[in-house]
Amino acid sequence: MTAITSLLGRLRWTFADGLTLVGRELGRLRQEPGQIIAALIFPVIMVVLFGYVFGSAIAVPGGGDYREYLMPGLFAMVTFTAVQGVMGRTAADAARGVMDRFRSMPMARLAVMFGHTGADSLIGVPLLAAMALTGLLVGWQPHRGPIPTAEAFLLFMLLRYALSWAGAYVGLVAKNEQTVAQLAPLFLPITMVSNAFVPTGGMPGWLRFVANWNPVSAHTAASRDLFGNRGMAASGHTPWPLAHPVATVLLWSAALLVVFVPLSLRAYLRTGR
Repeated sequence: MTAITSLLGRLRWTFADGLTLVGRELGRLRQEPGQIIAALIFPVIMVVLFGYVFGSAIAVPGGGDYREYLMPGLFAMVTFTAVQGVMGRTAADAARGVMDRFRSMPMARLAVMFGHTGADSLIGVPLLAAMALTGLLVGWQPHRGPIPTAEAFLLFMLLRYALSWAGAYVGLVAKNEQTVAQLAPLFLPITMVSNAFVPTGGMPGWLRFVANWNPVSAHTAASRDLFGNRGMAASGHTPWPLAHPVATVLLWSAALLVVFVPLSLRAYLRTGR
């Protein structure tokens, strides 16, 4: 009983300290409104660029409007930007000695990383809202009702939170904003080599295999299913991640948390040594 009480006390301590640091991260963004404006404009640009410029040259499997096919992929793309955002902010704190100061303060060890990842999850809400509003304006809409739609957005937030821990770990290891800026473009192929923007059926066999097992593809397929938007045409054998996309996203999220939460804590405790 004493052990359980002690554990609950540590959890409350971590949660309270983490909320304080979430407030710090959000306060820092309020002082840099340019970042907020750029983040909100980015989804709008993506919808216009892919929906109108590229959409005229891409056929949707089974027919239909390309923008309805596209929007779930863009939601997945915005979800994966969590890696870059947390990576940059964590690397900046490590480079400026902020992490050293935090370690010298009487706070829970996980609180700093909880602050970074928790703040990013809150930042993700208006980004998804901006993209959803833009999608509605250009003709996209969910068709399966409010509950599946809410499940799709909850899935976005879960995966974004799990990915933010991966970003926190990379930022702590890099310890340099310039290094992180050079790593950021490497994440673009992850979102492009998927079914987010084009069907994978026309890809070479080896590339199609990579795309079908890409977590972005599973996330996009899950979104299309929950929103009721058109997706891959059913032809031949469907790879397991695309046949069970929701389960795949849940497994990816769990795996990312299991791997990167302890790695991030370890990297945080070693930062500056």
